Amino acid sequence: MEAQLKVRTKNFAHDCVKLAIVLPSTDLGRHIGRQLIRSATSVAANYRATCIAQTKRSFISKLSIVIEEIDESNFWLEFLKEEKVIDSTKVGMLINESDELTRIFISSRKTAEKNILSEDIVNYEKRKEDD
Repeated sequence: MEAQLKVRTKNFAHDCVKLAIVLPSTDLGRHIGRQLIRSATSVAANYRATCIAQTKRSFISKLSIVIEEIDESNFWLEFLKEEKVIDSTKVGMLINESDELTRIFISSRKTAEKNILSEDIVNYEKRKEDD
């Protein structure tokens, strides 16, 4: 799953960059394009960092950044669609992908948080037994 998500996040970033490049050369088009490129490429880069996190808590922290960035990307894509800045077909496909990725990352974070909580409880009980 990790390797698949690395590919999906990178492809998402590439597709957002390609979209941003063809946006109109208006103030709005340039502004959204820059924001979309920054947030979408951040998703891919930060997901890679998540994959090499040294602790579970670091994993959760880094994954939270990924969730924030995919959500921001989703915002800009929705904004493009609502403002009718560009054909909504391509934007719609990217919105669907960002929604799917968001669900995956949130689910992964919830699982990691539950695992840490379980470990904390076990460690607490062991310490109590040792006292």
